[in-house]
Amino acid sequence: MIFSTPANADRYAELHPLFMRAFDYMRNTDLLVLAPGRYSIIEKQLFVIVESVPGRAREAAKLECHRRYIDLQLVLEGSDEMGWKPLADCTQPVSDYSEEKDIQFFRDAPVSWIVTPPGAFCIFFPEDAHAPLVSSGQVRKAIFKIAVDPAPL
Repeated sequence: MIFSTPANADRYAELHPLFMRAFDYMRNTDLLVLAPGRYSIIEKQLFVIVESVPGRAREAAKLECHRRYIDLQLVLEGSDEMGWKPLADCTQPVSDYSEEKDIQFFRDAPVSWIVTPPGAFCIFFPEDAHAPLVSSGQVRKAIFKIAVDPAPL
């Protein structure tokens, strides 16, 4: 898990072949004017989901994980307090992993919370279970979905 800002993005570009493309899109696109929805950057390998949703209480947030995609969650407006726990320590699945949706949820409680203000991002790798969208207000964010394996899916 990484917590940072776009000003430091170049530090992380070497961690994955598609990170620089995501950071370039982040820098060169006015994400605040995009309507909520899904925007393709490189077909199925890299896309961004823009959402604007009401926050929820910690108790209502469920840990989730993904196997095929890395999540880079950039907060645009509001504040998103994201829960985190190592996936290896999650023992209470809500259901089996959904291959179709690339997601699995857990009842486990996060072991830490990261208050993510506008202009900051968290990167969650497949080994990071995370519980996003904890806020007392509206959260607008851009979620970059980066294929773990950058070969065409």
